[in-house]
Amino acid sequence: QVQLVESGGGLVQAGGSLRLSCAASDRIFSSSAMGWFRQAPGKEREFVVAISRSGSSTYYADSVKGRFTISRDNAKNTVYLQMNSLKPEDTAVYYCAADLRRAGVSTSEDAYDYWGQGTQVTVSS
Repeated sequence: QVQLVESGGGLVQAGGSLRLSCAASDRIFSSSAMGWFRQAPGKEREFVVAISRSGSSTYYADSVKGRFTISRDNAKNTVYLQMNSLKPEDTAVYYCAADLRRAGVSTSEDAYDYWGQGTQVTVSS
């Protein structure tokens, strides 16, 4: 059963922008804090950003702070990741995740209950 569906990945030149979307079911989205993680080839999955259930709180990894923005649209059951000033180091598969157990944010992947299939983001030099 597909719980989360990411979209919006692609190939972009350094300095460019992409917006990722993650659509969730009503049951999951209404109850969950949401997060984005990424995994580059040969590296472990790392935290990118998370947003609380209400959207009132966010937390960004230092590597993306000031460049990425997370938001959520509860009416559309969708969380977005706006990525600006992209760098080659941002190249990775980006995963959307839902934390049903907490209203606030967590940086640990162990906190998240559902995961999307991932969407590839490639940033060329």
